[in-house]
Parts: sequence; C-alpha cells; structure tokens
Amino acid sequence: MTKSRTNADNVTADIAGITAGTGITGGGTSGTVTIAIDTATTADLTTTQALSNKTFITPEERTTVSTSAPTSTTNFDASTQGVLFLTGSTTSNWTLNVRGSSGTTLNSMLAIGDALSIIFIVTNGATAYYQTALTIDGNAQTVNYSGGTAPAAGNASSKDAYSFTIFKTANATFTVFGAGPVKYA
Repeated sequence: MTKSRTNADNVTADIAGITAGTGITGGGTSGTVTIAIDTATTADLTTTQALSNKTFITPEERTTVSTSAPTSTTNFDASTQGVLFLTGSTTSNWTLNVRGSSGTTLNSMLAIGDALSIIFIVTNGATAYYQTALTIDGNAQTVNYSGGTAPAAGNASSKDAYSFTIFKTANATFTVFGAGPVKYA
C-alpha cells in the first residue's frame, strides 16, 4: 500500500521509503514499515550520558543514612552516594577515605578534569569529635579549607556536616576544597 502526502504547494506525491534517523531504528520502502526508538543510544540512562543545556528541577541525590558512627577510617563510596549521614554518636576522631567503592578506586572512576562534590554528616554527643584527615583511595590529601584553616574541633550535641569538592587534575592527583564542620543542632 502506497501512502501519499501533500507538500506545501498542495502537490500530492508518493512516499518512496522511510529512513530511520538518529536514535531511531527501522524503516523500509515496501510492505509494513516499523520504526522504533533506539533505546541503546537515546533512552538508556544506565550508562554515562553527556548533557548540555538541560534544566534540573529538584534532582534527587543518592544518600546513605546509617545508624553507625565513624570509625578510625570511614569509607565514603562515591559511586553509590553523594551524601553519607551517620546517626550513631561519634566516639573518636576519624579519617574520611573517599573511594569509588570497595572494588573501584575514585581515580579509575573519574577522568582527568572531572570533579565531584560530597557531603559527610556525623552525630556528636556531649563530647565532640571531628575529622582529622581526608584520603582518596587511601592516599593522604591536602585539603584547601574555607577560611584557610583545617578543623581542630567538632561541635558537642549536634550534627556536624563536612563538604568536599574533589577535582582530578592528573592520574591519581586531586585538588580538594573542603568546608566544615558546620553545626546543625
């Protein structure tokens, strides 16, 4: 069956075929023609997607809330969370180790020039403790803290929030900007 169309000059012509464009599969010149969206290139968000000129309205960020308290070295798995909130009362100072996951380094997860921001929130009881160091994939980092000074104490009977923006500047080389602890009562 041949379908006809009318163009801007009201001239009727036969359609000789349908060709799929970007993100579309299918097409044909005879018989039943099927056209489908190519989900492997346009609708599959399980792989990395480059976005430009997009507006995000209230995006949801992956968060982990745990009844644990920080341990001497507390791991932050950047591949599964952007915020880690530990509700158990701290009992000592700690080092925060940022990594991709237990089996993935942050170095392998980020390309040179990539950056990510994380937030780490802890609960202090009557005795305040604080983060004394930051490592990435187990390697010590110099943090550029807001105000120019690293924290020297936490805040008693509060929730303390630390935020870090990590830039990968070369292979296994990072520049880190940090803030905190910010007290929330």
